[in-house]
Amino acid sequence: MALFSLPPLSPLPPPWPLSSASLQLQTRISFSRTRMGASSTSSKSTSQVIQHVASSNPKVVVTRERGKNTKLIDALAEHGINCLELPLIQHTHGPDLDRLASVLRAETTFDWIVITSPEAGSVFLEAWKAAGSPIVRIGVVGAGTASIFKNIRQSLDVAFAPSIATGKVLASELPKDGDKRCTVLYPASVKASNEIEEGLSRRGFQVVRLNTYTTVPVDHVDQIVLEKALSAPVVAVASPSAVRTWVNLISEPDSWSNAVACIGETTASAAKRLGLRNVYFPMQPGLDGWVGSILEALRAQDSF
Repeated sequence: MALFSLPPLSPLPPPWPLSSASLQLQTRISFSRTRMGASSTSSKSTSQVIQHVASSNPKVVVTRERGKNTKLIDALAEHGINCLELPLIQHTHGPDLDRLASVLRAETTFDWIVITSPEAGSVFLEAWKAAGSPIVRIGVVGAGTASIFKNIRQSLDVAFAPSIATGKVLASELPKDGDKRCTVLYPASVKASNEIEEGLSRRGFQVVRLNTYTTVPVDHVDQIVLEKALSAPVVAVASPSAVRTWVNLISEPDSWSNAVACIGETTASAAKRLGLRNVYFPMQPGLDGWVGSILEALRAQDSF
C-alpha cells in the first residue's frame, strides 16, 4: 500500500468524557409516534420505568449508541411496531484522532476523503472545522453516512456514493483519473477491516488510513431490561461490535432462537460467525433496507 509521509504520532488524547448518567441504561419505548425517552422519565423512579417496559411488549430491540436510534424507531413506528432501546456500544477516541486536523491543515491535499459510517463522518467534521474547513471532496458509503454532511455546504463536496452501500463496492467504484496519481484519506474505526484501503491500493490509489475512533461495549446494562430484550422477537444491530456485545450478554447463545436483523452484510456475517442462527440483512444497506429486514424477521417469528 502506498502511504504518505505524515507527522509523527502525537500522544493519545484522553477518552471522551462520559458522565455517569450517559452510562446508565435508559429505555425508550415507541408507540406509533409516541416515545418515552430520557427527558420524560427523568422524574420517574426506576421501578416505574421498568414497570412501563415490562407492560409494553416491545417487538424490536434497537441497539445503536444512545441518541442514534431515533430514525429507526420512527420508521418502525410507522408500521405500528413498538421498540425497546438497549444501547450496546459507545464510541471513544482512536489513536490517530489528534493527527486528523493536522493532516487536513497540511499543504498536501487529498483527491478524496472516504467516509464509511455516520460516526466516522461526525468525527471527521469536528476535525475538519478545527482545521479551518479546507476544501475537500468526500466519497461516502451510502445515504446514511451522506446525511451527516447534509447541512454543510461551504468547501465540502459530497461527490460520490457507490451503487451498493458497501466498502467493497466503494473501493471498486471510487472514480480515478486514468494513471494519474490519486490520493485518499480514510478516517476509520480501529475495528474496521482493511478491505477499503486494500481494494483502493490494488487500483493504484495512494491511501492514508487514520484510526480516529473505536467502538466499545457500554459499561452497564440493567438486567431487568436485558431480560425484556431477550424475549423480544427481533434484535436490530448495526455493527459487528454490537453483535459481539449482544452475544456476550446472552448466557446461552445456542438456546436463544429469536431473530437478529442486521443493517448490512458485514454485520450479518459477524452474527453468523458468532453462532446466531436467524440472521436477516438487506441486499442494499441503509435505513429502508434495514426496516425491510426487520419486518421480514418479524414475519418469520409470527410477530407481524
